[in-house]
Amino acid sequence: VYSYEPGSKERELLINELERMSKEKIEIPLIIGGKEVWTGKTGLSVTPHEHGHVLAEYHKAGEVEVRMAMEAALAAHHDWESMPWIERVSIANRAAELIRHKYRYILNAATMLNQSKTAHQSEIDAACEVADFMRFNSFFMHLIYAEQPCSAPGIINRMEYRALEGFVLAVTPFNFTSIAANLPTAPALMGNTVLWKPASSSVFSGYYLMRLFKEAGFPDGVINFIPGPGAIVGDLVLQEPMLAGIHFTGSTDVFRGIWRSVGENIAMYRSYPRIVGETGGKDFVMVHASADVQATAVGLVRGAFEYQGQKCSAVSRAYIPRSLWPKVKALMLEMLAEIKIGSPRDFTNFMNAVIDEAAFERIMDYIKIAEESTDTDILFGGNGDMSSGFFIEPTVVLARDPHFITMEEEIFGPVLTIYIYDDREFEQTLHLCNETSPYALTGAIFAHDRQAIIQASKILSYAAGNFYINDKPTGAVVGQQPFGGSRASGTNDKAGSHLNLHRWTIPRVIKENLYPPTDFHYPYMEE
Repeated sequence: VYSYEPGSKERELLINELERMSKEKIEIPLIIGGKEVWTGKTGLSVTPHEHGHVLAEYHKAGEVEVRMAMEAALAAHHDWESMPWIERVSIANRAAELIRHKYRYILNAATMLNQSKTAHQSEIDAACEVADFMRFNSFFMHLIYAEQPCSAPGIINRMEYRALEGFVLAVTPFNFTSIAANLPTAPALMGNTVLWKPASSSVFSGYYLMRLFKEAGFPDGVINFIPGPGAIVGDLVLQEPMLAGIHFTGSTDVFRGIWRSVGENIAMYRSYPRIVGETGGKDFVMVHASADVQATAVGLVRGAFEYQGQKCSAVSRAYIPRSLWPKVKALMLEMLAEIKIGSPRDFTNFMNAVIDEAAFERIMDYIKIAEESTDTDILFGGNGDMSSGFFIEPTVVLARDPHFITMEEEIFGPVLTIYIYDDREFEQTLHLCNETSPYALTGAIFAHDRQAIIQASKILSYAAGNFYINDKPTGAVVGQQPFGGSRASGTNDKAGSHLNLHRWTIPRVIKENLYPPTDFHYPYMEE
């Protein structure tokens, strides 16, 4: 991970790429079967921190193009699945090497501009994690293929890992370029062909990923890039009999709608589609009276407000004991007062803009509810300004009701709600935390008391798929903390591990008998 500190070569190279991209406006086509497709129905890719600045005009898929993409994916399926797995690994590793060199600053700059991320947030996402997914998924695929059944004397057993029969639909979110890379490439590495629908607000960075995939050697038709309205793309694909799988990251409501449609159409599919999804979160930090106050305050500020809280794993609610609250509050307010907000091109800014006007208005609506309630106090922030960019201050809400709306509903923005509990009610508060939200993505416990840590881990066992001890609940690393949650947070198939890749293959067991019987009689049949 590059630090981009002042005077460094990487900082200079990144600034140069930001300058180059900012000066040009490009036109982005669909890419279907390796060919550029221009539909004439277009949308705009803008910089959220300067929403009048257009980075690109992109073409949208309609019914004709979606059908073309399905045909292209099915046409490419046989040759891609038949390719020796080591060749697919070689393509993925070439992509990782291209990121280390040629594409590092391209992907970083595109993500900083299109998704309004700081250099640090973009580096760990668009460069490092994309490369990690390519390398680790290749390694995990090797482990899967190496998993073979036992053989007995005279019998040879082997497991064959086939691609799914059909194609996979990958639907990716705006907030992580690495997720946009992993969702189509994970199934592809296992021999599948893919339709990739990127989020409309991150088509710009998605297009540069698509160029990376092509240069790395993914054959035409293996990954088909079809930005467009979800209603058009989704409705058509979900009615296609050869739909074999869905790899999704996005809202819980959309995912439930997809699952419902698959259920309604289940009789028409060639096989039961694999459905893998990571959706919402209402991520928590539980603080025990034995916690380190400084570490707790830093964990809350970073966990809640890095990337404007637009992470599925961002801290959105915290439970703090009354004995520690004065010190935690003082430290947090001191840190928040230092935070600068603005363009990611100014490297001194800790926060940038939220993604678009709809997000700005939704987040500000929640803040307004908190401002007008007698059950809450706004301790910091609360203001927003979208005159030039979609900027919202880091906002801390103190709730006297542990079931206040901002303690329960996903906001997906820079809003942290805190509930103060009596030190003697630690166990009751753990149960409260477990039962408050329908989500179960990430959570953390800050404590030095080992018994408190064990107790929290047990009571919150189903409250988070990724659980952190004395650390913020964000920043999962591929191969180290495989990511995913359950309940309303998704299927918990753990991106960044072999568990996810297992979902994109259909095993076949082959038994070879070296000495087949030549007589139908069994010994028990003797007189």
